Amino acid sequence: MAAAADEVFLRARGRTLTGFREGLRGRKIHYFTDEEYEWKGPFYFIQGADPQFGLMKAWAIGDCDNGGDEWEEEIKLTEQAVQAINKLNPKPKFFVLCGDLIHGMPGTQWRKDQEQDLKNVLKNTDQDIPLVFVSGNHDIGNTPTRETIDTYCKNWGDDYFSFWVGGVFFLVLNSQLYFDSSKCAELKQAQDVWLNGQLAVAEKRKCKHIIVFQHIPLFLRKPDEENDYFNLEKSVRQEIMEKFHKAAIELCHCKTSACQKLETLDRIHNLVEDILPLKRVKAVFSGHYHRNAGGSYRGLEMVVSSAIGCQLGEDEHGLRVVVVTAEKIVHRYYSLNELSSQGIDKDLVDMLAKQN
Repeated sequence: MAAAADEVFLRARGRTLTGFREGLRGRKIHYFTDEEYEWKGPFYFIQGADPQFGLMKAWAIGDCDNGGDEWEEEIKLTEQAVQAINKLNPKPKFFVLCGDLIHGMPGTQWRKDQEQDLKNVLKNTDQDIPLVFVSGNHDIGNTPTRETIDTYCKNWGDDYFSFWVGGVFFLVLNSQLYFDSSKCAELKQAQDVWLNGQLAVAEKRKCKHIIVFQHIPLFLRKPDEENDYFNLEKSVRQEIMEKFHKAAIELCHCKTSACQKLETLDRIHNLVEDILPLKRVKAVFSGHYHRNAGGSYRGLEMVVSSAIGCQLGEDEHGLRVVVVTAEKIVHRYYSLNELSSQGIDKDLVDMLAKQN
């Protein structure tokens, strides 16, 4: 029974998302079937980040390395998040947690207890709302190794993978491989090769949008901002941003001669996008900062969501509601109290009611 219960945390397998439904006698099925390649109308999902069981006590006493021996507050906050999500009507397509599931680094003494307590809370999520997990630095280490990543995968599923929902292509990345892969360079290379292949898949399937989830933001507010603990190094982020932007160029089926000239691509694409929307990576959703932030780069929106757990700024503990329509992605951060008491704002519900 315990092994079956843990399967809700292990849906990311074979670089895609699968699941087990209760009552099917252990028979494996896909939550996201071939039908999900097709656009059927607006939908929404919930993004959370950094429940990070143990950080609130550690931060309060000023000892983030050794002070995470209590996490009762994080348990209560995550319970409130799950209860708020379960009450939503209509139901979200899924609930994604963008990393730092717990505070204890690999090898630390409270790690197993923190993981188990988090699973005990998350298993109460409505079974019709799949859980999607993203690895963070506290989940696999600031300098990950093959061993720390393998341990994460045994507990939470693959560290990077893709899936489809309603004609939208979602990519989950292991951003720690971009932050410091000095002890597992071959794993970063494997993710790079895989990502290039996935963007090619998106081209063939003609997806409506591409959305990325990762823990560490590419940048916090400006694409050219200085290097920081909370963003990716400049040259690394530039390479990734260009890769995501290039996906738009490759996915554009415009055959005009002007579109073949590199210096006119952006101008031409901007002119035609209202008529022929480009299938670029539209948004990257992340956590890590424990504050809300964000910016944009050549049509790519960088969305940085504050934490379910410990706050390092002026935001409240919360979740982000993300509505996906044929034309755009609309998102709004709610405090846990707001989402629990009032649900989703009427204008977002109205967007969901419109069929494309």
